Amino acid sequence: MLRAVLAGAITHFSASGSFKPPRPLLLLNASRLSTSREPVAGGDGESEGEDDPFSFPDHQQLPADVVRGVDAVVAAAEGSHADATRARTLLERCGAAASETLVVAALSRLRNSWAAAHAAFLWAAAQPDYAPGRHACHSMLAILAKHRRFDDARALLDEMRRKSLASPRAVLLLVRRYCAARDVTRAIAAFHALPSFGFEPGVAQFHGLLSALCRYKNVQDAEHLLLSSEKEFPFETKSFNIVLNGWCNMVCSVREAKRFWTAMEVRGIERDVASYGSMISCFSKAGSLDSVLKLFNGMKEAGIVPDRKVYNAVVYALAKGRCVDEAKALVRSMEERGTPPDTATYNSLIGPLCKARQVQEATQMFDEMIGRGLLASVRTFHALFDVATSPSEVFDVLDKMKTLHCEPEIDTYIMLIRKFCRWRQHDSVEKLWSAMPTNGLNPDRSAYIVLIHGLFLNGKLEEAAKYYEEMKAKGFPPEQKTESMIQAWLTGRELAKASASVGSRSGSVSLGLNPRKR
Repeated sequence: MLRAVLAGAITHFSASGSFKPPRPLLLLNASRLSTSREPVAGGDGESEGEDDPFSFPDHQQLPADVVRGVDAVVAAAEGSHADATRARTLLERCGAAASETLVVAALSRLRNSWAAAHAAFLWAAAQPDYAPGRHACHSMLAILAKHRRFDDARALLDEMRRKSLASPRAVLLLVRRYCAARDVTRAIAAFHALPSFGFEPGVAQFHGLLSALCRYKNVQDAEHLLLSSEKEFPFETKSFNIVLNGWCNMVCSVREAKRFWTAMEVRGIERDVASYGSMISCFSKAGSLDSVLKLFNGMKEAGIVPDRKVYNAVVYALAKGRCVDEAKALVRSMEERGTPPDTATYNSLIGPLCKARQVQEATQMFDEMIGRGLLASVRTFHALFDVATSPSEVFDVLDKMKTLHCEPEIDTYIMLIRKFCRWRQHDSVEKLWSAMPTNGLNPDRSAYIVLIHGLFLNGKLEEAAKYYEEMKAKGFPPEQKTESMIQAWLTGRELAKASASVGSRSGSVSLGLNPRKR
């Protein structure tokens, strides 16, 4: 029955009104391969990097003298161990000449340690021949806000206003980070403070606030704000779609999504392809393939043509439901309609196949994707890492990433360190940890916590304690669980040392008081 419904859906949306056999795939130039980011299969379509939107320069493309300067600044800032006085001294002696390019590149390297980044920024700002520009200020603001140093971030934003460097984008960055911290009151207050920076909040900024609230699961607050702001921002489909997407893809609540979907109809809000895409994605993630196909067919009845995101969500639902042949057929149908599959389409196949441990099928889809010249993404490789069963397989996939110019991210290393710790492959853990700086990444708080727990559970107690101290020295607060675990071990170690010391002294006294009788 399900396959019959699916065949009908594919037929409805094929170019000629009937399904055609798949045509051979075209092999494109492999030199086009590079890193790609795409939305989560069946997801909201937002960029993964939206909460850190200010681009950082590629370290490898900088002039040699700038690279040397960046290396010197990073080494000095990291060598201070969050000691502001020591940082200032080391940076003054590093010999680098501050420039906008150097500062932004250094902040990129230091973005996982707010204290080191802030020290470098303050050093640069104090140089007589340099004043931080908008890019450097935005980069520093992004780092402070990401690490929830909100007082410092607001102070910097005020300084940017005085120097005419502020922008709505900078304010919305702060709004997003307040939303990430679940501080809805301050997020909305920052939005309403836009006029004090010389900007009148428009529909685009209002949509940015709604998106930020929804992205970090403050969807109920976003819905309340939307409904209570009708006079200032009249209702429109896009505003409602943002909140609908929050219920569908952030909270992933079928019940709330259905309720809001009905509310749109009651209020006379027209539902478009993005509305259907959110609902299809929600049912896709919930594993309700029947509902996905009903909505997919319902789009035709409503005269709405599906876009690539809708197709990708349906492909994901089919692959997740073990209807792989039908998912492949729909991919071919996309192409028949002039909507060629992209990286996200193939990831919608590869991810579920890997989760189902159909590794051979997943590998075939990967090879087909590469054969089309599509851009490899980190998400693709994460799915392949998940099904790797040995260290050699993991490093083979890492080599493939390098060949295809797809750089690992912090999350990649965290995933693999956790995997190697489970396998008790301590040498591989050290190899990965050492490789991070080589790829321009510095470990963040999450990476340290995963490493410390992995080492501790593998009996590498001294090493776990060493990284624990290093993490604190960089200004990363430990989790309560990590703190309790390490402190309990340190206490036990000190008690053992004290006991051994007392036992040793007692033994010496005993020998003195009880000489052997001859």
